[in-house]
Amino acid sequence: MSILKLPLLYAGSKGEKYLYTLFDSGANLSCINPDMIDGLETPVHLGRIRHLATASEGHYIDIREVVRLDFYINDVLLSDEFLVVPGLSEEAIIGAATLQKWRIRLDFEHDQVLVDPKVAKLQLV
Repeated sequence: MSILKLPLLYAGSKGEKYLYTLFDSGANLSCINPDMIDGLETPVHLGRIRHLATASEGHYIDIREVVRLDFYINDVLLSDEFLVVPGLSEEAIIGAATLQKWRIRLDFEHDQVLVDPKVAKLQLV
């Protein structure tokens, strides 16, 4: 099994910082460690607590907050919502929904993350 983990620049209303980001097509949603949002963005409390299933059968983590962040892949500006996951072992995880939304491709042979800059352009009609 191949793993892609790269430093990405994240930006929020409070500032920006590089976070080592795991690209995980097996994770449905993108997540961030609560220790990493300090200095980036103020988390938003969810109206209802989400119970996130883990790899351990019958084990769930309660998700109470979310942040919307910009991030850069190969100088292409993208953005998405990240669940604030207590105890997350990674600084940040890009999940399948974000990969699909931005048509991000993972090239394990060359350890690269590819994104078409045309996908990220705002289209005004």
